Amino acid sequence: QVQLVESGGGLVQAGGSLRLSCAASGRTFSTSAMGWFRQAPGKEREFVAAVKWSDDSTYYSDSVKGRFIISRDNAKNTVYLQMNSLKPEDTAVYYCAAGGRLAVSTVIRRTGWYDYWGQGTQVTVSS
Repeated sequence: QVQLVESGGGLVQAGGSLRLSCAASGRTFSTSAMGWFRQAPGKEREFVAAVKWSDDSTYYSDSVKGRFIISRDNAKNTVYLQMNSLKPEDTAVYYCAAGGRLAVSTVIRRTGWYDYWGQGTQVTVSS
């Protein structure tokens, strides 16, 4: 089992920045990638960003590319999501996720690929 705990959410004005953290514990060696997803009220959970352990490849949704950066600190078993130039439409609950299957770029964007999920952290961007 892998446990994931997100932190860093909050209220920020449009144009501002936030950094989310996801601390992993347990059988982290069994994972091959971690990702961030978000879910706004009344909408489906959507992919935001992901990073593969094998080669540090990163992936982003079109809506956040150029504004968000995913990174990791191996020593701390922590993945970060730096969010810049935030917009009101970025408002959502942000979830961290981890998976251990073959990390192929096409499937790593799907919620079904991930085995473990955090509890989520609220990000609210005011206009």
